[in-house]
Parts: sequence; C-alpha cells; structure tokens
Amino acid sequence: MNELEIVRHPQIPGLHLFFDVMEYRTPHFHSEWELLCPLENSLQLYADARQHILAPGEMILLDPRQLHEYRGVGGPCTFLCMQVSESLLPSLRVMCTEDLFPKKALSEEEYLQAMRLFLSAARAYVLQEPQYELYCIGQAALLFHLFLTRMPCHRMSAEEIAMRDQKNARLHRLIQYVDSNFTGKILLRDFAREEGVSMNYLSGFIRKTMNQSFQEYITTVRFNYACEKMISTDDKLIAISLDSGFSDYRYFSAAVKSRTGHTPEEYRKLLRMGGHTDRLERHSKHSREQFLSRRESLILCDHYLDVYK
Repeated sequence: MNELEIVRHPQIPGLHLFFDVMEYRTPHFHSEWELLCPLENSLQLYADARQHILAPGEMILLDPRQLHEYRGVGGPCTFLCMQVSESLLPSLRVMCTEDLFPKKALSEEEYLQAMRLFLSAARAYVLQEPQYELYCIGQAALLFHLFLTRMPCHRMSAEEIAMRDQKNARLHRLIQYVDSNFTGKILLRDFAREEGVSMNYLSGFIRKTMNQSFQEYITTVRFNYACEKMISTDDKLIAISLDSGFSDYRYFSAAVKSRTGHTPEEYRKLLRMGGHTDRLERHSKHSREQFLSRRESLILCDHYLDVYK
C-alpha cells in the first residue's frame, strides 16, 4: 500500500529529527513511529478517534500508520519531532502502544530523562559532528526502550495488522479521490459507489476516522488550496475561489471568515506579511508549516536542554 506521506530520511537511514512551526496538517499517516513534543504554543491533535490538546512540554507517541491531524492552538505551534522507521529498530515492527502519552506511565525523573534524550539527539542531529549517527540512533533506542517498558503496549496479531491496513487503504483512496476532484463538483455517493459500500456506512466511517464530515474535509482542502494561491499568485480573489472549487465567492468568504476571523482581502495581506528567509516553508492544500534553520534549531536545543537539565 502506498503511504499518504513518504517520510524522507536525508541524514540517517530510518531516523529523522526536526523542529517545525506548524499552523495545520490535514489527516495523514506514514510508516514511521512519530514522537512529538510542542515547545512553544499548544498543539491540537486528532488521533485515535479523539481530539487532544498538547501543552508545551507534553510528548506524544504515535504508532506507524496511525491517522493523525495537527493544528496550532491560537497560532502556529513550534514542536520537536522524531520519526523512526521500523527498519532502524526492528523490534518495533509488531509493537503497538495502548496510550499516546508517555507522561502517564513515566515517573517525573524518567520523563525529564526522556526529554533530555530527545533534545540531545536533536542537537547532535543538527550539529553533525563525527559519528553523530551512532549517538542519535543510540538516543532513539534508549527512548523507545524507556517508553515500551513503561507504557501499556502489546504485540499486534496478523488480524490486527490486516484490519489496520484495510482501514488505512480506504482512507488513502478517499484522500486521493478528494485531491483529484475538489476543484469541481464532488459527491460522496460517487466515492461510495467506487468503494462498493453504502453512503451511510461511508459517512460514518469518515466521521469516526477523520473527526469531520466528508463536506467539512472537502471545504478544508479547498480553503488550504486557496490560501496557497493567495500567497503564490496575484490572481483576483474571486478567480481563486472558483479555481479552488467554491461554488461562489460568498461561500469562499464565509469559509475564510469562519476559519481566520478575517475577510479574504485581510487574510491575504496577513499571509504575505514578513517571513523567515532562512526557513524552509511548506504550504499546500494539506499543510502550512516552516522547518527551522540550523541556527534556530541549535538555539532551541540549548535553551530547552537547560530547561530540562
């Protein structure tokens, strides 16, 4: 099965560490374990068919292929993320956690230890001193040993793995279907027909797994695509609204106002204001985020290593 998001491992095969400033990331999944901790501002997370608000300093551990969605609370959230492939630590291949929050299972000292391991791995990853690869892999192994010996977890059966992959395959097809058709008329019944299931079943499936209706998800994709166009082009707003799949400008304006509190004209100006030229930006119909530069990453590492010393 093709994954919705292919994680690149540019430095260490099977291990990726980075600081991210995120406004939103629509529902997605990938084949890596993901450890994430907000550092500045809170992060709204949807996972495990529930919504969670992560406060700064609150780590979360997501299993591979677990659907999740992010959104900054009241503005962009700066967080540290570690993505670990099962190929790096093969013993993780069939493991599944029964809770998302390491803090519930760790003592206060163990949690501080975990934060230090996390941040020191990130610092070494950014600095890239001789043999840093061994150090980063070692820190990651210590982290997962701590988590999986303290947190409730179990080995997945072949049936569990098959059911998870079947569900994710349908989600992947749904997201691809929306991506291919959102700029025009798009109906749930057409996708239900392709899947060979009833509209009622599919509507409930989407609501349960994505925490929103089919139409709400389409509107979100259209809105995000329109934001990208507002930044990258000088097209008139009415043209952008129609190109993004909105049936008329009033519907587009209402969608922008409900999500941002601003008119499209005001929000376009805000989107184009300022910027950090030394950051890598990603803005698409699925995400709006900035990856911190090496210099900014080191400053954050040193600051929070001092906080959690």
